Amino acid sequence: MREIKLPWLLAGALLSSTGMSFIWPLTSVYLHNRLGINLTLVGLVLLFNSLASVIGDYLGGYLYDHYNPYRLLLSGILLTMSSLLALVFWHNWPIFGVLLFTLGLGQGWNLTLVNAIGTSIHNHDGRYVFNMLYFAQNLGAVLGASLVGYVYSFGVTWLFIIALVLFIFFYLIVAITYRPIAHIQRHHAKSNTKKPVVALPKGNHWLVLTFLIALLLIWIMYQQWVSNLSVYMTTLHIPLSKYSLLWTLNAGLIVIIQLLLNWLGHHFQNLFIQIEFGIFMVALSFGSLIFAKGYSSFVLAMIILTIGEATAFPAIPALVNLLTPTASKGKYQGLLNAFGAAGRALGPLLGGIIIEHFSYMHLFIIALSTIMFVWLGIFLVWHLVQHHLTYYDHLKVP
Repeated sequence: MREIKLPWLLAGALLSSTGMSFIWPLTSVYLHNRLGINLTLVGLVLLFNSLASVIGDYLGGYLYDHYNPYRLLLSGILLTMSSLLALVFWHNWPIFGVLLFTLGLGQGWNLTLVNAIGTSIHNHDGRYVFNMLYFAQNLGAVLGASLVGYVYSFGVTWLFIIALVLFIFFYLIVAITYRPIAHIQRHHAKSNTKKPVVALPKGNHWLVLTFLIALLLIWIMYQQWVSNLSVYMTTLHIPLSKYSLLWTLNAGLIVIIQLLLNWLGHHFQNLFIQIEFGIFMVALSFGSLIFAKGYSSFVLAMIILTIGEATAFPAIPALVNLLTPTASKGKYQGLLNAFGAAGRALGPLLGGIIIEHFSYMHLFIIALSTIMFVWLGIFLVWHLVQHHLTYYDHLKVP
């Protein structure tokens, strides 16, 4: 049975991520500074954009298990292209806010389908597939975000045109090279028509549920780096340009760490230890922020954070892939993305509330405590269920 080649899947992930990263960095600035929308309404627009991503994540994963994923992905890309084409001509209020919702829906839909399609690739180790998907998606985000300010100076319309062109290329790649996924999915669908879909074994169920809650909480806290830390650094008289450099460092380190993880994957295959190590490092980054005063301290904290995210984030969907049967892989990959998107939606709001009523130090302490609680929860659940787990792939986790 033919299967999609991994380089084409990575190319699609790269183009999709790059295209969307021409949109999200400018949203707040464009709505507030150009369209004169107050910050409260801007926050609501961003919240609904994130909720649309949650809906797209869940629907994309659920439908992947029941319908032709080739046509589903083409439909999601067409939805995104239609929204971007509309934005080229109409980007005033309130149409801009409405189209951001449809873009969020398409983004969640496409991201989940790409990840779910990754589960159908068997000529590469599952850990390698998800490491490379994570790398491609982050590289795309960095490429787009690094160019968005320069392109924006020529006019906002050019951002939408470039994003649209990237998604046209994404559509063409999918149309030409992704056809094998339709045949693979139809084969599975036919084999499942004669028997009911098997529910997750109890041990698998509890561990996957733990990962879903973990991603929600971790992303709520991780978003503090994205949303509130820039304001905190400026109160310490550190210029915003140096805050931006932290994310350049983040991108460069992710490249190095992914290469290292791919090499280690040939010698070390315990995904649980990889996840626990990564989550501990994310927690440690907030612990270091408690004492950070100078720029070098923030650089150290970013290095620790990047080691953590690059280690844990791709390993969680790889392990969930092993714990879920073929007939429901899309559903659970969609749920992982949906819980992560919900955390990203809630993070800036909850962080702002904590800062407003307490302080940044309280925020860092709460983040550290929450992520260590997650670390301990995964540790306990793993040791309770590890001998009762069923694996659905060739890679066995000790």
